[in-house]
Amino acid sequence: MSRHSIRTLVVGLCALTAASQAVPALALVAPAGGAPPAPHTAARALHAQTLADLATAMKGEAYAHAVYGFFAAEADRQDLPAVGKLFRSTAQTELHEHLHEAAPLLGMVGGNAANLRQAIEGETYEHEVMYRRFAEEARQDGDPEAAKLFGEIAADEGRHRDAFRTALAVVTTGGGTIPAPPKADMVSVPAGMPKVKAARTKANLDTAMHGEGLAHAKYMLFAAHARQTGNAALARLWEGTAEVELREHFAGEAVLAGLVRDTRENLRMAVTGERDEATTVYPGFAERATAVGDSAAARFFRDTAADEARHAAAFQKALDRMS
Repeated sequence: MSRHSIRTLVVGLCALTAASQAVPALALVAPAGGAPPAPHTAARALHAQTLADLATAMKGEAYAHAVYGFFAAEADRQDLPAVGKLFRSTAQTELHEHLHEAAPLLGMVGGNAANLRQAIEGETYEHEVMYRRFAEEARQDGDPEAAKLFGEIAADEGRHRDAFRTALAVVTTGGGTIPAPPKADMVSVPAGMPKVKAARTKANLDTAMHGEGLAHAKYMLFAAHARQTGNAALARLWEGTAEVELREHFAGEAVLAGLVRDTRENLRMAVTGERDEATTVYPGFAERATAVGDSAAARFFRDTAADEARHAAAFQKALDRMS
């Protein structure tokens, strides 16, 4: 699957300037009582192009994590437990290794208040602008199911924003109560063809799924930071919202997009995507980072490329066994 098409990055990742400038990573706030651990430390300013490549990589890895989870569920439905296990283990690598390694380089995780402000900005944009526009365009293009879903998600994102605003007031003033986490209305994503017809609707679904996948990953990182700083209630709010983004929003969009197919086809798409990352995407990112002296980022890109090559080989082996 193509996971690294250059699209407008989700609001709140980074404010990137011209590619010829060096841009500092976002400041990170240490937890009370000491410095943050290594995974939350940004060592030096990174070049703008490196930051853009890291943001693209993180968005792609978050999307891969989400997609492979639904591919695993389809493999289970087809009584292919070994393939399901392979998809799940690969999804965990994308989330718990690649994303966790990219986040500190990008300076994504700050203090609890900074994380809430970042999320409020993103949820506001999705609530007020992105999903409303997608809904209107879907109506214009004759895709009423997509229009309805986009409208429902826009409303959800408004509720998420409001909960985060309340949580921010609690964090900054020390008074009040963190809202209870939302509960996801779980959506199953069986194999199927797209349920929309317009090219614009399909493109908007793809953009939306990439955004929801990234939101899930970010909120899980924010949850870990909240727990580390002793705020369990905030961690629960992040985790519950992350679950809605993945299991309800992403999943609902995936059904309309026809994201999941027969397991053989899912494996073929995975092989193609992982090979592209291993041979083209990440080596290109590493070369650019090396050229501007961003050695830590270059090392991350090279290591990730090697992982993706192993993933491609494992998926190809699984596909060969099914032939």
